[in-house]
Amino acid sequence: MVTDVDLLDFPGDFDQIAVVVDWLDACRRHDLDALLELYAPKASLECRCDGATLTTGRASLASYWGPRLAGLAPNAFGLEEIQPTADGVQLDYVSHEGLSVRMVFTFTGDGKILRTHCTPVTQPVADCV
Repeated sequence: MVTDVDLLDFPGDFDQIAVVVDWLDACRRHDLDALLELYAPKASLECRCDGATLTTGRASLASYWGPRLAGLAPNAFGLEEIQPTADGVQLDYVSHEGLSVRMVFTFTGDGKILRTHCTPVTQPVADCV
C-alpha cells in the first residue's frame, strides 16, 4: 500500500553526481541557459584559478560563464575524476583553457547547485595540449 509519505519528495533525494554530469554536458554544448538552470537563484561561485573571484546570483554567473563557454580549448570540460564528498561532489575536469581544475559543488535540497568553489590542480594533465 502506498501512503502519502511515500509520495513526498524528500529534500536531498536526487543524484548529485548526475547534476554535475549535466553541468559538464551544458558546458560542452556551450549552453549557458541550460547551465544557469542548474544553479539556485542565489548560487555563488568562488574561483581561485586566476585570482579570487566571488560571484553570486544568476546574472553574475552568466557574466562569469558566458565568455568561458565562448572560447573553449579542444578538450575543454573533459572529465578527469568525479566523486561524492560529505557535503556534495568533487569534480576534476579540464577547464575552458585546457587546464586541470578541481571544483567542489554543494546543493540545495531540491537539487540545484548552491555553491561552487574551484582551484587549479597543480599536477599536469596528460591529455592537455
